Amino acid sequence: MLVHGYSVYGIDVDERTGCAHYRSALDIIAIRFKCCQRYYPCHHCHDVVADHPIKRWNSNEFYNEAVLCGHCGQQLTIQQYLTCNNQCPNCQANFNPGCRLHHDHYFSE
Repeated sequence: MLVHGYSVYGIDVDERTGCAHYRSALDIIAIRFKCCQRYYPCHHCHDVVADHPIKRWNSNEFYNEAVLCGHCGQQLTIQQYLTCNNQCPNCQANFNPGCRLHHDHYFSE
């Protein structure tokens, strides 16, 4: 699915990066996975669609743009995302605060 000009892979991905696993009004980010450089809405989608295990971003790589806001299309660095207080710094759209529970799938903090 193209979201703001970026390909987002997964299961039933919508125009705001929601997927079959997470589709609330706040589920509007996609993560660019280090292992394949592809955006996915969640680790479950990666597990189903990708043919390889997840590789996590290391803390010295947090300057990389690896988070896509599904509301405005802004790419955020990992550091921006981790410190944004669940709100896009570009458009102020709210992100799901529950996503923090899954950071260990994406980031080595």
